[in-house]
Amino acid sequence: MTEKELEHLRYPIGKFEKPDAISNDHQKSWISILEHLPNRLSNLVSSLSQAQLDTPYRPEGWTIRQVVHHVSDSHHHSYIRFKWALTEEKPIIKPYFEQEWANLFDTKTAPIQMSLDHLSAVHFKLVYLLKGLTEEQLNRSFIHPEGNEEVVLKQNIGIYAWHSSHHYAHIENLLKRKGWM
Repeated sequence: MTEKELEHLRYPIGKFEKPDAISNDHQKSWISILEHLPNRLSNLVSSLSQAQLDTPYRPEGWTIRQVVHHVSDSHHHSYIRFKWALTEEKPIIKPYFEQEWANLFDTKTAPIQMSLDHLSAVHFKLVYLLKGLTEEQLNRSFIHPEGNEEVVLKQNIGIYAWHSSHHYAHIENLLKRKGWM
């Protein structure tokens, strides 16, 4: 497999590109992606066998099971980061070691339904919160300690909409390549 092919498997929709100006249309589109991800993801993976769930989406990559659990964990963190930024002045968020979490026994073996249910609940809460934020609140931010980067909440909506589509595409592309859909 060439480096270009591997890169496409790693980033099937490309890397997140922040618009120069984040419009209301961007925000509405991104929130819609977040709102619909739990059902879309559930529909994509619920009928898969255990063997299919334990298939990596790319060489040296996570299995479908690990991806589902990762999205749930990651979006849980995102929801908390929104809350911190809304209630504290530019908080420094706590990163987590995604690869290490993905290698824990529960992420490798647990039924995906637990994470699908969790993702549904987290997204219901997240989307409800996001739809009610004022422009002033959307311009609040947190500091990500990796690179000491300030992340504005309206940008973070886009990052997690991208993250949703990014991992959905990992699974969907694998299912298409294997002829499972």
